[in-house]
Amino acid sequence: MKIEGLDNLEKSLNELSANAKKLSGTSAIPFDELFPPSFMRHHTDSSSIDEFLDNSPFTIESEEDFLAIPDEEWDNYIVAHTDFSSWEEMQGKAAEDYVVKQLGF
Repeated sequence: MKIEGLDNLEKSLNELSANAKKLSGTSAIPFDELFPPSFMRHHTDSSSIDEFLDNSPFTIESEEDFLAIPDEEWDNYIVAHTDFSSWEEMQGKAAEDYVVKQLGF
């Protein structure tokens, strides 16, 4: 007796497992991958992460510049230009979307 669909299920589970293994070694995700244009258009008033950073009131030319922005000021910018209440919330949603996409859902 053969049950229909088990081959497809097994293939899907194997792909999911392979994608999960790839993710397990990821330690840093570039901003342009974490915040793709589709994410930015849906959740912000910018079409890309570069545009979003460029439109901010801060001079951001390096990672150090970005890290030097006071958290409260950055959160105020996030609230004014996204549908998130904080940078932490925005990063969390972006990470969630990234993982879902990488897993193949």
